[in-house]
Amino acid sequence: MDTEDRRPNATGTVTELTHIDHQGQARMVDVGGKEATRREAIAEAIVTMSPETLRLVSEGQMKKGDVLGAARLAGIMAAKKTPELIPLCHPLPIDAVQVDVAVDKDTSSIIIKTTVSTTARTGVEMEAMAAAAVAALTVYDMCKAAEKGITIKGIRLIRKSGGKSGLWQKS
Repeated sequence: MDTEDRRPNATGTVTELTHIDHQGQARMVDVGGKEATRREAIAEAIVTMSPETLRLVSEGQMKKGDVLGAARLAGIMAAKKTPELIPLCHPLPIDAVQVDVAVDKDTSSIIIKTTVSTTARTGVEMEAMAAAAVAALTVYDMCKAAEKGITIKGIRLIRKSGGKSGLWQKS
């Protein structure tokens, strides 16, 4: 079965793994026959910490500097470097990367939401998730002197659009 003939079912899963050949070996998917279309992916990560650590971040009092600004830049850089980090990802001409970082005092968390777009033959889901993950890791790195028990959770795809499979959104 050719990769282009595979479509996700109603739950968003595909019955065959596209990065595995018939002998079970890892391979890069051939996207050469696909049409370049506008594609976008949105992902998120949640970084939870103590209220005191969150206060230090919010007030710009962390010794390493501007935590939220550094997280934004790290997320952008990660999206651009995704093919270097994840072996079977295609290098893509990324049109835009947006990293939104919000402080949620009610949950003592930092919510990271990333949006990546391109016009290409394959999607940018991995770029969006890599951006969210690295932005979250940057928050941890910049705050670890104040608190070692910070947790990163919920790295996930929220939405993707474009390509043959069209729109998918987390329910």
